[in-house]
Formats: sequence, C-alpha cells, structure tokens
Amino acid sequence: MVGHITIVTDKNNWINSYIPQWIESLKPRKNQVTWVHDAKDIQPGFLAFFLGCEQIVGRSLLDLNQHNLVVHASDLPQGKGWSPLTWKILNGENQIPVVLFEAAELVDSGRIYLKHTMQFTGLELIGELREELAQTTLNLCNQFIEQYPRIVEEALEQQGESSYYPRRTPQDSRIRPELSIQEQFQMLRVADNEKYPCYFELGGETYILKIEKRG
Repeated sequence: MVGHITIVTDKNNWINSYIPQWIESLKPRKNQVTWVHDAKDIQPGFLAFFLGCEQIVGRSLLDLNQHNLVVHASDLPQGKGWSPLTWKILNGENQIPVVLFEAAELVDSGRIYLKHTMQFTGLELIGELREELAQTTLNLCNQFIEQYPRIVEEALEQQGESSYYPRRTPQDSRIRPELSIQEQFQMLRVADNEKYPCYFELGGETYILKIEKRG
C-alpha cells in the first residue's frame, strides 16, 4: 500500500478500456484510486499516473502528489513527443523500449525508474500493438508500486541528445497507389480502422482502406 493514487487519461484514448480492470487489481492492496480525464481534477495524494495523456501539466498540479509518473514507448531522451510506438513501427523497428519516468515541467525529461523492451514480429496490427503496450504499461506501473520506496533511489537521469517525434495528422495515413502493399505495410499496421484509416486518392476520388487479420 502506497497511499492515494490518481490515474489521468485523455477521455477518448484507447488505453481507457484497460483501466477499469487495473483499478480492480489495485483494490486488494487497499490503495485508494481516483480516475480522471482532466488534469485539473487531479486529487492530492501520493502517486499520479499519466497514461494516454497528452495534456501539459504545470508545476502547481504536479505538486499535488509526491510522484507523477509517465510511461513512454521510446528510449528517452531519444523519441520524445507524439505517438512514439507508431513512429518506431513506421521506421521498421520491432524492438520497442518502454520507460516509466518521473513527470517534469519540461515534457518527457524526468528521471527514469524502469524500462522494458517489447518484441514484435513485424506482422502485428494496431490492436495487437496496443494490447502489448497496455500490458507493458500497467506492468511497469505495478512494478513501481511494488518496489517503492527503494525504486526511487535507483532512478537514472536521462543522458544523451534528445530527438522528437511530431504529432501525427490524418494525412500521415495516405497510401500511394503506385507503391505495393508490402512497401506500405508498416503504415497499414499502425492505422486505426475507425479513427484514422489509411486512404488513397485516385481519379479525383478518395478511397478508404481498412485492414484486419483473417480469423
């Protein structure tokens, strides 16, 4: 038991479907848990987890908890910014590091507590990628809780030069009809069929492409 925990996620983030079960798993440890979608609703307490949260949180909100924790799918300080898992898959990477670190006013710059590397085959689609990232994320959060307070003493400062991923836009899902499926398979892998499906333009028309594995 570490005290009151606040979980902050954006209202429409995909990770929300995994949060209720995680909250249930925390109850036997007698942790008091609050789940909010707006950083302004953060409760004073011990831990605040920012998962699937793109909100910028200032010092006054960070000061409400002793530790503010973020999970990010890159080997910080490399790969700061937006949608790191997506960008890495697009770059053809199948070994994806995920870190849990302390939030700071300067985005993605805090001390790192834990790291785990996800291993993919190169054939997974977005649902499978998200499933693995969700489980890794929650496992890292649980490890922090279980290993507190010793884990705080083992934190490492980020080292090396920073790199940044830009925010993705719908245009990033544009397929080029003159290229093969194999050449553009990474783009198809990370496409969300409902929110931002791949598309292509031909003869003045726009066509939507959706991909799924045959059961």
